Amino acid sequence: AGILQFPEALKLVRERGRLMKQAGQDSPGGMAAILGLDDEQIAEVCRTASAGGIVVPANRNCPGQTVISGEVGALEQAMELAKGAGARRAARLNVSIASHSPLMANANREFQQLLQDAALTLPEFPEKPSGMVIGNVSALPLYTTGGLYEELDLQMERPVDWTGSIQTMSDAGVKTFIEIGPGTVLGGLIKRIAPDAQTIPMAGLGLGIPTLSGR
Repeated sequence: AGILQFPEALKLVRERGRLMKQAGQDSPGGMAAILGLDDEQIAEVCRTASAGGIVVPANRNCPGQTVISGEVGALEQAMELAKGAGARRAARLNVSIASHSPLMANANREFQQLLQDAALTLPEFPEKPSGMVIGNVSALPLYTTGGLYEELDLQMERPVDWTGSIQTMSDAGVKTFIEIGPGTVLGGLIKRIAPDAQTIPMAGLGLGIPTLSGR
């Protein structure tokens, strides 16, 4: 969308990864996928388990699928509580950091300094002026540089509302989604949020890009 020049965007991606890795070493944690509970049940599970440490909802992937994130002890307690509340599955993810949780606070503060030096510009859509950039913290369109900075400032530490983001786009009339990546995981989530949507993986564009299974 022309918000960032490629070299600057690449630098921010690299530094974000470095800072998150460091946060995982300084404040070890983890993440777990919970299937079969609604938002209120997940919130209650995390509130109860928080008596033993930090654990919060981290990703609203689609209805009935949420990822939680936090300190290992509290995370494991939340998984057990989720099972007791009727979750079909509660599974640890193969990650060593607690993304989108307060354990990213120190990393986020350092990232904020890098963002202040970044020259963000308004989104440009020369062929489609009505286009939108949707923030996955707010799940709302971002039309101002202030909104862009705020979204990037919060995203490392706050939950990702993927469900809300797709609903916002679907409500705005978006019917076709192209998944930028070698897999189809996001397309599957989109179909659960907006069943009438058409999802196209990169491999389906005829660009010679292999799928994960084709590598």
